[in-house]
Amino acid sequence: MRTSLPQVVRVSTITTGTKEWADHNVNCIKGCYNDCRYCYAKMMAKRFGRSTERTWKSMKINREAVGKNQRKLKGRVMFPSSHDIFNIFPFKQACFEVLRELLESGNNVLVTTKPRLSIVQDINRTFYGYKELLQFRFTITSIDDKLLSFWEPNAPLFKERMSSLMFAFRNGFRTSVSIEPFLDYDPCPLVRAVAPYSTESIWIGIMNYISRRNIKEGEAPFYEEIRRNYEIDHLREIYQKLRCLPKVQFKDSIRIKLGL
Repeated sequence: MRTSLPQVVRVSTITTGTKEWADHNVNCIKGCYNDCRYCYAKMMAKRFGRSTERTWKSMKINREAVGKNQRKLKGRVMFPSSHDIFNIFPFKQACFEVLRELLESGNNVLVTTKPRLSIVQDINRTFYGYKELLQFRFTITSIDDKLLSFWEPNAPLFKERMSSLMFAFRNGFRTSVSIEPFLDYDPCPLVRAVAPYSTESIWIGIMNYISRRNIKEGEAPFYEEIRRNYEIDHLREIYQKLRCLPKVQFKDSIRIKLGL
């Protein structure tokens, strides 16, 4: 029988970036095959010459991170934060090695992913004994596969992400959902869909980076639509609809924009 979890306490202090979710973050891959159009890590890699738009999805393993003995860290560790976990050799093996090191050292780990069901099933088989140290935070940004295919071109579609969430929940893992950035004009149906399978929290956020340059013909409507989604009056309407739901948390990207 599942024990009830304490209600998430809302705080007024804004802690930006990955610090909203964890005290530390760990990565072991450079680049990300998902190749999301709004990816902040990709934008920063391009800005500092570590990658290009074309090469970002050609991943490379950070051997120093994989070979590192992970010590016990104070607080929660987010893994990964700038890439995903893929069922592709040798990247899956590298991620599982780092995850094992973190868990064997006694770390509380927040696994963040646009989930592939096969990966979630393998984590269940491999790390079930560490279930009390592990929480999933699944990024599910839309119920519309057309939007997912445009903004997150190589990431799983809605059905697979929901199947992953339901699988983790039914196998007794702590689960939470990130709807950041929300891609649907109205994210409320998505919130209702994931709420029964989220044991902790559902985070709502907007894009931190929306490109205005190098937009190809035919892509402009997607960018115009996403900007309409994030107009102040519309964000305020969404906030009023969802603010009283016990699991819903608003990311700093919304809280700052609304002056909360």
